[in-house]
Amino acid sequence: MAGRNGRTVRDLRRANRTAVLQRLYFEGPLSRFELGPATGLSSGSVSNVVADLVADGLVQEAGSVDSDGGRPRTLLKVVPGSGHMIGVDVGETRVRIELFDLTLTELARAERPLTRRGHEVEAIVGHIRDGVAEVLAAAGLAPERLLGVGIGVPGIVEHTPEDGAVVHGQTIGWDAVPLERLLRAGSPLPETVPCFIDNGARTLGQAEMWFGAGRGADNAVVVLFGSGVGASLVTPEVEQGRAVEWGHLTVRVRGRRCRCGALGCLEAYAGAESLLARWREAGGVVPRDTDEETALTGMLAAAYPPEGTAADPVALSVLEETAEYLGAGLSDLINLFQPERILIGGWAGLQLGTRFLPAVRRHAVSYALRHPAEKVTVDLGRLGPDAVTVGAAILPLADFFARGGRRPDPEPRNPPPAWSTALKERAPR
Repeated sequence: MAGRNGRTVRDLRRANRTAVLQRLYFEGPLSRFELGPATGLSSGSVSNVVADLVADGLVQEAGSVDSDGGRPRTLLKVVPGSGHMIGVDVGETRVRIELFDLTLTELARAERPLTRRGHEVEAIVGHIRDGVAEVLAAAGLAPERLLGVGIGVPGIVEHTPEDGAVVHGQTIGWDAVPLERLLRAGSPLPETVPCFIDNGARTLGQAEMWFGAGRGADNAVVVLFGSGVGASLVTPEVEQGRAVEWGHLTVRVRGRRCRCGALGCLEAYAGAESLLARWREAGGVVPRDTDEETALTGMLAAAYPPEGTAADPVALSVLEETAEYLGAGLSDLINLFQPERILIGGWAGLQLGTRFLPAVRRHAVSYALRHPAEKVTVDLGRLGPDAVTVGAAILPLADFFARGGRRPDPEPRNPPPAWSTALKERAPR
């Protein structure tokens, strides 16, 4: 039965379960007494919900604490093994697949390095399928026990009723690739295990906002700095984050040609691929027969050698110019969105690290409007190179929370009659 606001009894129960489960997940262990004011629920509602979650195997007792003059209070916590998620990072240099328990403790991982032609669609689909099977086998976990698989990809992700998630990845040569449909075809995963596909910068932002340097901020921009650059915007209106194609803002009219085909994009100056290309073009000795990560390590070693060794002036000059381009690009984000924090992640951003950050901060502030620049902090992300994978795993976890800690019901072949639905909603819990 729906109330005046359109919410049914089932909706209310789901919301109560979500509230208790999330409090225990992020702030637990907590007692029933503490859960009341934390969730705004009555003591009776808390007891009913907790009993429900314990019966479902999602919550368990975790010891007790003394109370003021009364009986000890039993603490409750989320059961780590009550759910499992897989996170996949389709990166520029590799595909990384990780299996997590409900508390995002890693249980198994698989990696597939990519060659220059490695973003062929069939190859990526094969890497994901094989990697999922590998981590499940390594952990001895049945596929049907998964809450879902989350996948972070480069490019724009469009969700369609016909094909599910469709990826427009111009920089990797993907034009309207129906990735979700391709992964489902011949997949060993049952239909009840959902697949969530989103932009890699958004999954990075999700991870940093939930568990990293973004915690506590209402407005933040999380930057993914890898072979290219991207960003995710998080605001009170868009709590889950929104990917923005920041790397394809024009920073120089008739400038260098970007991987997307346009001229003068930020990514043509600030991504690791373009950074190494500019070093090579300026006469730098770029390590041969290595991947981008190893080559960037070599460039940093040349620009910042051990004390007593002369620096490579070409490498140093290109890095300093890149810091200015990146800072100027961040100033656009500051002026447009006025965030509290800007966090820089991605493998290249983390490699450049604290040595690079002061110059980036200085340029960002110098190019931005004074008032929003005085309010923003620019720092590195805290979750390391696995942040995109963790963020991808959060996609099915967030859906699980939104369902009140219940798995998706299998789609019925025929819709149930209206009287059946009404009885289920009125049934006592």
